[in-house]
Amino acid sequence: MKQFITAVCILTFSLGFAQDKVEQSKVQYVEAACGQCQFGMKGKGGCDLAVRIDGKSYFVDGTDIHKHGDAHAADGFCSVVRRAEVVGEIKEDRFVASSFKLLPVEVHNEHDGHKH
Repeated sequence: MKQFITAVCILTFSLGFAQDKVEQSKVQYVEAACGQCQFGMKGKGGCDLAVRIDGKSYFVDGTDIHKHGDAHAADGFCSVVRRAEVVGEIKEDRFVASSFKLLPVEVHNEHDGHKH
């Protein structure tokens, strides 16, 4: 009986650990921009990539602001807030990205207000 209880405990722990891994690897769609220029975050100087998740901004580890085009271009992170598809987790108040895919800029037609 003691071995059975031990096996159940190990199995329960293993399933809980597996669930944590699934949660961490879930694809999320977030706002992405320069933390200092667009999100008003305090940084160490210069421009740094950040994401906003559930209304809270986090600097990003695992990728760099300069790996996604010119940050100061008209559609760059310092100029506009973009959308990104990310996988990662929040650790010590930073978003640690295992995947970061910048999504295309949405174009709005001034005449009809629809996205194209």
